[in-house]
Amino acid sequence: MTDSMNPSTDDFAAMFEDSAAAAAMTEGKVVPATVLSVENDAIIVDVGLKTEGRIPMKEFIIDEKQPEPGEIVEVYLDRIENALGEAVLSRDKARREESWIKLEDAFNQDEPVKGAIVSRVKGGFTVDLGGVNAFLPGSQVDIRPVRDVGPLMGEVQPFAILKMDRPRGNVVVSRRAILEESRAEQRAEIVGEMAEGDVRDGVVKNITDYGAFVDLGGIDGLLHVTDMSWKRVNHPSQVVNVGETVKVQIIKINPDTQRISLGMKQLGADPWDGVEAKYPIGLRLEGQITNITDYGAFVELEDGVEGLIHVSEMSWTKKNVHPGKIVSTSQTVDVEVLDVDSEKRRISLGLKQTQDNPWTAFMADSPIGSEVEGEVRGITEFGLFVGIGPDLDGMVHINDIAWDASGEEAIQRFNKGDIVRAKVLDVDVDKERISLGMKQLDGDPMGDGAIRRGAIVTCTVTEVASGGIEVEFGDPAMKAFIRRSDLSRDRSDQRPERFAIGDKVDAKVTQADKSARRVSLSIKALEIAEEQEAVQQYGSADSGASLGDILGAALGQSGGEAKATSETVEPTPEAVDDVPAPAPEAADSGEDDLKQLNGVGPAAEKKLHAAGLTSFAQIAALSADEIAKIEDEQGLSGKFEKGGWVEQAKELAG
Repeated sequence: MTDSMNPSTDDFAAMFEDSAAAAAMTEGKVVPATVLSVENDAIIVDVGLKTEGRIPMKEFIIDEKQPEPGEIVEVYLDRIENALGEAVLSRDKARREESWIKLEDAFNQDEPVKGAIVSRVKGGFTVDLGGVNAFLPGSQVDIRPVRDVGPLMGEVQPFAILKMDRPRGNVVVSRRAILEESRAEQRAEIVGEMAEGDVRDGVVKNITDYGAFVDLGGIDGLLHVTDMSWKRVNHPSQVVNVGETVKVQIIKINPDTQRISLGMKQLGADPWDGVEAKYPIGLRLEGQITNITDYGAFVELEDGVEGLIHVSEMSWTKKNVHPGKIVSTSQTVDVEVLDVDSEKRRISLGLKQTQDNPWTAFMADSPIGSEVEGEVRGITEFGLFVGIGPDLDGMVHINDIAWDASGEEAIQRFNKGDIVRAKVLDVDVDKERISLGMKQLDGDPMGDGAIRRGAIVTCTVTEVASGGIEVEFGDPAMKAFIRRSDLSRDRSDQRPERFAIGDKVDAKVTQADKSARRVSLSIKALEIAEEQEAVQQYGSADSGASLGDILGAALGQSGGEAKATSETVEPTPEAVDDVPAPAPEAADSGEDDLKQLNGVGPAAEKKLHAAGLTSFAQIAALSADEIAKIEDEQGLSGKFEKGGWVEQAKELAG
């Protein structure tokens, strides 16, 4: 009794250690507990505290075996003492803490963990990892999308931890990563047994737009659509079907990605071998249109051999049209081989070469110089396009429309749909061009020699102006302008108003420029020429006869009638050339348009007038000293000689 009331030093030490152990226990940690007894609904354990703890029996159900008295189990100390003075313990929380520790170790060491899919949630599934719930995204269930996850529910299987956040209690796992790792090992083993060039049997698993995936016994290979057949294949389903067993050849193995490329056409002979000898340039043969593009059409010549008809080789006349408007798919056509490139596996074909060249046919039917008739199909700023056949057009250049009008004026006379006639001027088969001319049908009024310098023509007055009259002459008609100073030899008759529209007058051609299509006429020059002719025939300056007597005699010999303008007798060219030029003193002193001289503009003309020179005759009669004096006074140094004014003035003075 005394001993129990007075404990020894050793007893005090033991009691102190028990007290220190109890004090070391803190809430929220896993502690060992000794099972004291097992009751129907609870297990009584001792965790070294002054009181016993009770843990519901249901928390031990998932353990492999029920604990027995005296056995040590791990429990979670939730509270040291509750209101009843009992310790609050939990086996579930202890197990969960134990699981988190294991999960952290597995995550750090990149090792898989065991778990089971227990339920479906939004975006994926819930996986029980032995007391810790983790999230399994739907995309991480399998390598390929899984429609039915029922067989996987509740099955314990490995998972890879992708993400872990213990403070928040979040764990993300993946079943797909485990499968891919397993498949990669399997693929590496299978690929190691394969070699490029091997021929194997496989089963078509899937078909896409670009090819088919073939199962080679644990690993898939891609059979591309271009390697299925030597002939054109629009879609893989034309050659293979899902589930079909096919014989394929291994074309390429990528050791890094372990991807395998397969081929079927390589098991047969290449139809392009010897294609140059089989299809020589110039050979005509028959083929079938297999495909139409914007730039042409492909023609199958035999299985696996196709040629291209470029859009430029489809038609002689149809330009800038889509090939689909000329040929159609599956159509059989005759083609000609234009070029063969066996290295690039290309054959160029021509469709139009098997048809007659319309340009050659036109040239045979309508040689140069022949006349054609057609409809105006187009009008441009440089000419008219005239239809001369179903598919051919000829062009009338703006300068080949009319003789009597400029190109801009002549082209305004026509509209689309007008029927016109033209002459074939040129046919260029290589450039596919036909040149036509409309004015050539009437002949060149200046090309037959009728309109030349010194010729006398009959004109019809078409317009009267203050500076002269506009006349029309010839067939086809040409227009010219007779200046006021050329209307008569007598100044008093140099009045445009004495003429009326429609009057017939005779005039002499003083200038005829064929290239510029310009003709200068003068009534005055004709009167002077007639006077000189009369003098030569009926008298001379020394005979004493007056000019009136001479002209009277000339008129009397001709029946006393004035020469009718429509019956003017044209002097021979020899007679015109032999007529001497009138002396400067006898020449008309009326004003001429000095700007007709080369290099004479308004300013130079004004200076010539200031020097008293108003006519060509005056300039033609100048001496060298007079020219030098005028050039010095008027600032025209060297202008006479440089422009050849004296020689031109002699010609214009006539």
